[in-house]
Amino acid sequence: MPAPVRLDQRLAERGGVLELLRLPSALFAGVARLRAAGYRRGWLASTRVPVPVVSVGNLSAGGTGKTPCVAYLARELERRELRVGILSRGYGARVASGHETSGHASGRENDEARWLRSILPAVELVQDPDRVRGAEILIERGVEAILLDDGFQHRRLARDLDLVLVDSSRPWGLPPPRAGGPPLAACLPRGFLREPPSALARADALVLTRADQVAPKVLDELRRELEVLAPGCPQLVGVHRAARLRGPAGPEDLAALAGREVELVSGIGNPEAFERTLAELGARVIAHRVFPDHHAYVARDLEGLGAHGRWVVTTEKDAVKLAGQGCHVLGTEFELREGASVLAARLDALPVAHARRARAALHEGLHG
Repeated sequence: MPAPVRLDQRLAERGGVLELLRLPSALFAGVARLRAAGYRRGWLASTRVPVPVVSVGNLSAGGTGKTPCVAYLARELERRELRVGILSRGYGARVASGHETSGHASGRENDEARWLRSILPAVELVQDPDRVRGAEILIERGVEAILLDDGFQHRRLARDLDLVLVDSSRPWGLPPPRAGGPPLAACLPRGFLREPPSALARADALVLTRADQVAPKVLDELRRELEVLAPGCPQLVGVHRAARLRGPAGPEDLAALAGREVELVSGIGNPEAFERTLAELGARVIAHRVFPDHHAYVARDLEGLGAHGRWVVTTEKDAVKLAGQGCHVLGTEFELREGASVLAARLDALPVAHARRARAALHEGLHG
């Protein structure tokens, strides 16, 4: 069965009835600016918790490669011997089998959380729309640093470091229009932005993801544009590299994709990036069945795929919902190519958690 046309593909086009959405988009942007001014002037309050909070967010509604970046940051904090907790809203969450006490009261997790749990077994995970309450749950569990996943717009929880991801291949959330020209930079509902681009000025650092998937000239132009929007803000440059391949019978060598005809299945924010990654590995992509982000798969979604011995390849995020379907699963990892020293300095400068200071004082008292 053909996959439905994605909303981002429709919105990427210009002209016609879509332009009627420009007025509500302008109203959305105006409300976002007023809200930001409320926090800036102190009319809206942020709650600070006794552990450092690192926010990882973006302007657009998904698709920046945020989850692998969160995993990368969790490992960096673990290297600093901190007990790490990841806090997210839990969009599209379902009951977490065997982990009913791992999230908020309902024990629900979405596909990103289930993937993070599989690769970061020592990290505490909480999904709660009330981020302050979720942070308090993590602190009760003894975490010493919190990664606030998708936190740029969720300012009720104060943060010590605000990292904002910008996807180099589609910086404002939408793919390029079929007729050519730059992607549209518009707020919801006309575009995919949750705030105007000028909001980037409050970031502590910008992280340009998938930088290897655009031409150097395009990346340079984007960096100049971001410097205008956020003058002096550090720009870190990263890639999402293919790291592992798992087949129905177990691990496979990535080299096995070279020259092989494959069919793809994905329900992620940027399916084109997934397809480019397979192509870079030498695979011949025959078809790509694209579904909306966080799609809840049913059996018929894969009907007709895998004929003629072709591999059906999906992402690790989708694989948690496609178990037992005979798919090959491609895993990617975030890698920082530029700005690692800047990030290290920012992480090293995080305030030590109050709980760690208390334990250290107790230890000194016992041995003093």
